[in-house]
Amino acid sequence: MTTNPPRAGRREWTALAVLMLPLLLVSMDVSVLYFAIPEISADLEPSGTQQLWIFDIYGFVLAGLLMTMGALGDRVGRRRLLLFGAAAFGAASLLAAYAHTAGTLIAARAVLGIGGATLMPSTMALVRTMFTDPAQRAKAIGLWSGVMTAGIALGSVMSGVLVEHFWWGSVFLVNLPAMALLLVLGPVLLPESKNPSPGRFDLLSVPLSMAAVLPVVYGLKELPSEGWNVRYVVSITVGLLFAALFVHRQRTTDSPMISPALFRGHGFTPALTLNTLSAFGMMGSAFFTTQYLQSVLGKSALEAALWSLLPSVLIGAAAPAAAQLVQRGVERSHAVTAGFVISAGGYGLLALAGPDSLWLVLAACGVMASGIVIVMSLLTDLALSSAPVEKAGAASSLLETGTEFGGALGMAALGSIGTAVYRHEIPDAAPAMAQETLGGALAVAAELPGRAGDALAAAAREAFTSGMQAAAIAGAVLLLGAAGLAAAGLRRIRVRGDMDNAGQADRLSPSGV
Repeated sequence: MTTNPPRAGRREWTALAVLMLPLLLVSMDVSVLYFAIPEISADLEPSGTQQLWIFDIYGFVLAGLLMTMGALGDRVGRRRLLLFGAAAFGAASLLAAYAHTAGTLIAARAVLGIGGATLMPSTMALVRTMFTDPAQRAKAIGLWSGVMTAGIALGSVMSGVLVEHFWWGSVFLVNLPAMALLLVLGPVLLPESKNPSPGRFDLLSVPLSMAAVLPVVYGLKELPSEGWNVRYVVSITVGLLFAALFVHRQRTTDSPMISPALFRGHGFTPALTLNTLSAFGMMGSAFFTTQYLQSVLGKSALEAALWSLLPSVLIGAAAPAAAQLVQRGVERSHAVTAGFVISAGGYGLLALAGPDSLWLVLAACGVMASGIVIVMSLLTDLALSSAPVEKAGAASSLLETGTEFGGALGMAALGSIGTAVYRHEIPDAAPAMAQETLGGALAVAAELPGRAGDALAAAAREAFTSGMQAAAIAGAVLLLGAAGLAAAGLRRIRVRGDMDNAGQADRLSPSGV
């Protein structure tokens, strides 16, 4: 006779609130340097290459180590790895805040990436082990998804406010209280859980996974700004070759870092694939909307960041609403399909925007992101409930790595479409610099006298808007295609592994409960 899984109580929900703090800060650190870079440049005087690494090293290290840290957490214990990551994140934040050289700041940002890579899969895996009741788990993962999305938007705003009133190091010091709270309350509130029979840790898989992820993410992120440069194409190709070697290693070794059995779980592969497509849609639009607010509408960086908070109102309600729909009997396939259709509708609104359409663009962003958050929260729940509980860390890391890939691919593909249309629309008589990017055109226009400068700026803004419209149409088509895949691929999937996994969780008897 099957028994219902135990329901989480006040302790588990309090623990979830504690877990949200590092998750919020890790996601904020993706964008927290947006307004601090000018002051950092004036203070530390980094070279052009060093400035790029200050900004990018965090995301690269984070993406490269996600799979390693997820698998490591399954072996050594997710709470233990989480607390180690919190300590590393806090120490690196302190080092970054008081860095006196560009090299020190780059090193500190790299350690922040290592800490972030331990925190993200550990938090998701702990949510999986703490919430064994399917309805409660769906609600918890919805909150997790909402906080993750909100952090990226809040990071840039907090950066602007702190830099305006304090010095640039303050954007890192805000991490310390939350990490200290996690280190104090984590051992008390969070259960320890791990795979009771993990096997040996395959060290060769670590460099293979990093060599697979980092070149691809790097190449994809650089393509929108510089086009199909042979260097980036080679980088992506090299990464894909290492990815093939990594997959071969996982299929042939006796103790793989990422077990191929995960992909045989009922619903895991469709969830991972569709989640990657949703990240494509989410980040693909970001390439345009941030430039639109600043370069087309002429908002300052801080004004643009504050305006961009408005869509978060819709985003905050989307994931819990999706969880409620599923709990009330709406089929997951229908809810995910609806989420993709909603996000495609957001892209449709973006395709209607002109050079002076602030409210339409904000509405488009809110609608699109709300649909994506619905999709991501439901697919995350599906993937985690389809995976064995002892492999929750590895499953979480795969989802997050897929998100990194999807986001980078979205920016590259839609960014390339928008750039191609911009270059086609900009007048042939425009200077070479103006024909490359909107920023270049505005810089040239500022140096031209009178009407000539105004005409070039207006033409460049029109061309950029046309590129954004074309990319939005492509994004809408892709998301509608994803809706069709979700309707077909998820239709027969029931999360039938929930009760089995709950039983496994009981048999594992995680310590600390």
